Amino acid sequence: MSSALTAAAAGFGTGLSLIVAIGAQNAFVLRQGIRRDTVLAVVGICALSDAVLISLGVGGVGAVVVAWPGALRAVGLIGGAFLLCYGALAARRVLRPDAGGLRTQGPPAGSRRRAVLTCLALTWLNPHVYLDTVFLLGSLAADRGPLRWTFGLGAALASLCWFTALGFGARPLGRVLTGPRAWRVLDGLVAVTMITLGVLLVAGS
Repeated sequence: MSSALTAAAAGFGTGLSLIVAIGAQNAFVLRQGIRRDTVLAVVGICALSDAVLISLGVGGVGAVVVAWPGALRAVGLIGGAFLLCYGALAARRVLRPDAGGLRTQGPPAGSRRRAVLTCLALTWLNPHVYLDTVFLLGSLAADRGPLRWTFGLGAALASLCWFTALGFGARPLGRVLTGPRAWRVLDGLVAVTMITLGVLLVAGS
């Protein structure tokens, strides 16, 4: 039981570290939340999409490892290298932040249909989403062996919690997250988490 909780907690923390990175999807969810426009649909699309992609990563990478045990070492080395690069980029943003912070300005979505289509495009047409959910989380989950689905469940729960907080808590969060200082703190946490995970993954491969 404790091992399952540890795997779920690790998945939650890792997933949260990847999801909170500043980007167009977070800006869109926050903007919709501030305007109280199609919030439930937007949050649902983001969380459900992440759950599907995480499942593909956990199942796909896990299946490769089961079929070819030697793949675990390759996945660990490549995944660790990506995590180290990801952490280095986050650390660079801490040292050289974007003075604009997370921008929530922009034209309104205009309709529920347009908001939904925009959210789908920002989610499924973003290559970084596949790198984060399918590859990185998939490789980290594969390292958990039989507990990889528990790890994936924790990561999916992190996505649900983040987007729910971002969308429905947009009013108070908007005043904080639109400033660059808050994102420097978040990027600092992301950098430490990703670099630590990257080192552990490479060392354990």
